[in-house]
Amino acid sequence: MYNGAYEEVTLANQFQDKPLFEKTIGQVLREKTALHPGSECVVSPEYDIRWTWREFDRLTDEVGRGLMALGVEKGKHVSIWATNVPEWMLVYFAAAKIGSPLVTVNTNYKQFELEYLLRQSDTHTLIMIDGVKDNSYTSSLQAICPELADSARGEADFKKLPCLKNVIFIGKKENTPEGFLHFDSLFDIAERTTREEFDARAGSVSPHDVVSLIYTSGTTGFPKGVMLTHYNLTNNGQGMGDRMRFTNSDRLLIVVPLFHCFGCVLGVMSCLTHGTTMVLMERFHPVREMEMLEREKCTAVHGVPTMFIAMLEHPEFARFDFSSLRTGIMAGSPCPVKSMKEANELMHLSEITIVFGQTETSPGMTQTRADDSEELRTTTVGFPLPHCEVRIVDPETNEELPDDTQGEIVGRGYNLMKGYYKMPEATAAVVDSQGWLHTGDIGLRMPNGYFKITGRLKDMIIRGGENIYPREIEEFMYTHPAVRDVQVVGVPDEKYGEEVLAWVALRGGTNATQGELIEFVKNGMSRYKSPRYVLFIDEMPMNAAGKVLKYKLREMGIQQLHLEKAASVETA
Repeated sequence: MYNGAYEEVTLANQFQDKPLFEKTIGQVLREKTALHPGSECVVSPEYDIRWTWREFDRLTDEVGRGLMALGVEKGKHVSIWATNVPEWMLVYFAAAKIGSPLVTVNTNYKQFELEYLLRQSDTHTLIMIDGVKDNSYTSSLQAICPELADSARGEADFKKLPCLKNVIFIGKKENTPEGFLHFDSLFDIAERTTREEFDARAGSVSPHDVVSLIYTSGTTGFPKGVMLTHYNLTNNGQGMGDRMRFTNSDRLLIVVPLFHCFGCVLGVMSCLTHGTTMVLMERFHPVREMEMLEREKCTAVHGVPTMFIAMLEHPEFARFDFSSLRTGIMAGSPCPVKSMKEANELMHLSEITIVFGQTETSPGMTQTRADDSEELRTTTVGFPLPHCEVRIVDPETNEELPDDTQGEIVGRGYNLMKGYYKMPEATAAVVDSQGWLHTGDIGLRMPNGYFKITGRLKDMIIRGGENIYPREIEEFMYTHPAVRDVQVVGVPDEKYGEEVLAWVALRGGTNATQGELIEFVKNGMSRYKSPRYVLFIDEMPMNAAGKVLKYKLREMGIQQLHLEKAASVETA
């Protein structure tokens, strides 16, 4: 049993623990290299890579010098479109060292989404793999930039992407497409940038410079580039790593995508600030992950609940040894109590933690502790990370609410983003005049200072840890010739938390089937955004002001699809 007064004292002490530091990612890497030069820093068993801290620091210097030789100036944006391959890490740290913000591209993106992101972000250099499964990244880019094959290095002139000047290919050299520069060439041309020039560039980078643009649908509209600084990310990583009690002896398996904050901050930054080994896995597969956890003797692992469920319920689960494990993070969507308890007991994750936040807050706002009780780690999202303020306010009046009262969760602190790239109005819509970020999530604060999430103000759907914003899907579905009106809502699902339902009103004289519309979205957007269900309707339910009543559509969907059982689990 936790005593409320004791907890408040503990929270106050934690808030003062470890003052914030003003260091760039490059500076932190140099420090950890000096402390642990021969220890493993980045391990990628799938690619037979085992870089020590010394080797990784040197390699990222060379990639940085290569990028400078290609004309990547300070402040120019570098985008990376790749799975968790070793080169991803080299680019992440190299770009940080030379002051070039890294734009992380969702690996599920297709042509429609890629063109928007590269254009909106003013990407100067794109680094990419050939593709994933049936999603050809190369074909998507070639369709956007047909001039690519005839482009000279650094002098590209793409009609649709005027800022893009270089495209770099990660993969076998012999497979490098026309117009692309192979990644290894960066090492070949690095000598064109002198050590003095590189050091001068690195020395000019400030901790308060933007180091990363991570695109998120946020609370409204199309994806927005969240501008995060070195100061945001290093301090957030320090706070979260402390909660997991990370040291140089720990080994974290990073299978969650690096393009997402879960991978590049909760994963990479937590490790960087603690000298912890980063074990990369390119993409999730339950058996391969269990094999890697055992073989690499990982002490920590991150994942969304569905990843843990897939392993726990796999018929081969019992043959693996998880005795090296102790901690990690389960986040991305509400964590089922049953799954958390099984992870604790069957995977030896007795110190696994929960993190709550969003990209706009770097992303951690609250987190449980490694030594919290099972009850706190299964029913709450912890208490504020050091130097982060979190409140519950009335969504209408913005007044702070007392404990045990539901309201909107707002946050403020060093972890707040610099804003959305080139979207000042969108930034002002979520950050108020007092500097509080309005998350759109509903929750409450318990008397002991821990927070619980109880719902959402926003329409965003969370399917298995992936954030899906309905408007983006609606806009795309409107391009189908048979669609007159479409409204997308989330409906409860026992496995993924939520699934996507599209209500469609067809144009007069046209026909379209459910399967046809689902396939249409799959072919044009990331597969995870494709509706699981399509239902047809003549007219959308609206209020007197003509606003579509999405809550009514959700209720109707639950009834027509017979999802009452999943809905009862959701609200239990």
